Amino acid sequence: MQHTIADSPLGKTSAYISQYAPSLLYAIARGDSRRVLGLSGDTLPFHGVDVWTGYELSWLNDNGLPQVAMIEFTLPCDSPNIVESKSIKLYLNSFNQHRVASAGAVQAIIAQDLSAAAGSLVDVVITPLADRMDTALQASFAAAPFLAKSLDQQDIAVDCYHPRPEYLTVAAGAVVTRAWHSDLLKTNCPVTGQPDWASVFIAYEGAEIDPAGLLRYLVSFREHQDFHEHCVERIFCDITARCAPLTLEVYARYTRRGGLDINPYRSSVAGSLPGSVRLLRQ
Repeated sequence: MQHTIADSPLGKTSAYISQYAPSLLYAIARGDSRRVLGLSGDTLPFHGVDVWTGYELSWLNDNGLPQVAMIEFTLPCDSPNIVESKSIKLYLNSFNQHRVASAGAVQAIIAQDLSAAAGSLVDVVITPLADRMDTALQASFAAAPFLAKSLDQQDIAVDCYHPRPEYLTVAAGAVVTRAWHSDLLKTNCPVTGQPDWASVFIAYEGAEIDPAGLLRYLVSFREHQDFHEHCVERIFCDITARCAPLTLEVYARYTRRGGLDINPYRSSVAGSLPGSVRLLRQ
């Protein structure tokens, strides 16, 4: 179905739906703008494609564990319609709490929906974020204030998406030094409800924190509404209260919104500052 620009979601308040909703896609005919250029019919004086790249695609696997990926899709320039950009963003966000078995299944669904909206075959490629951790990206982790191991490859089930500090537990035994990171932190803006995405780094010295519990705890922020800074301070305070580390650093690198990224860093060590690092989604 074709629409006009005036009826598009641009410039209007929109709810951020987190369950799959292909009806959010908003098609606009290319012909209206091309007639201004004196172009009509099926004969065009050019060839080409529209290449889109998305950095904030996420869904739940069958165990409820969030998956994060990058998406690239290509619309042929002779497709009858474009698909309005805000509607695509809202559509992709509708996967956030939707369970899909695999990245391949998500790719097939999105290709089908975008092709229907564009009126022509749209090529879609989804790449899980972990698959993009190339040598250059690993070097950026080395530039961070600590070398960190990923929490995200654990095969765990998750069913709670509001903060649960009780997931944080420690094991009796010797004092250890650990550094972890996760790309699965998602929170929501308390003003607009818009999703905020981050990679979070946690380094500590103290009793061993259960990695599965730590990942469940970070994922439990997925539907939580608060500012970036407050979320990081809550993580810092919950780990301190539940795990009593001797030292603790929490550093979240959030993706940009309106050309700005906010990256809160909190440390138990006075004068400590984060290293300079920019991650793939930033």
